[in-house]
Amino acid sequence: MANSAAMSTRTFVRRFRDATGTSPGTWLTQQRLMIARDLLETTSLSMDRIADAAGIGTATNLRLYFTSHVGVSPSIYRKQFRRETRPTRAALSFQPDQKPSPA
Repeated sequence: MANSAAMSTRTFVRRFRDATGTSPGTWLTQQRLMIARDLLETTSLSMDRIADAAGIGTATNLRLYFTSHVGVSPSIYRKQFRRETRPTRAALSFQPDQKPSPA
């Protein structure tokens, strides 16, 4: 990341921490776990596919990171927070006093 920003590693880490309040590594882990949470809630993908899509690597790494940071295993999280479907754009814009448009 520092190379992409054309900075020394030390300067980049200092400026990143000033801007976000956390280190680049911690921030990246949090972002990857947010992706994994979303996939656990909204898909039936395997743990290996979720780990790969979130950039965590393997299902073993996903279980380790997830349990360490979230406090429960990915499978327990999925059972507790699984949403059957994502709301459609029409559902999100629906107002109670309006009639839904025919699909």
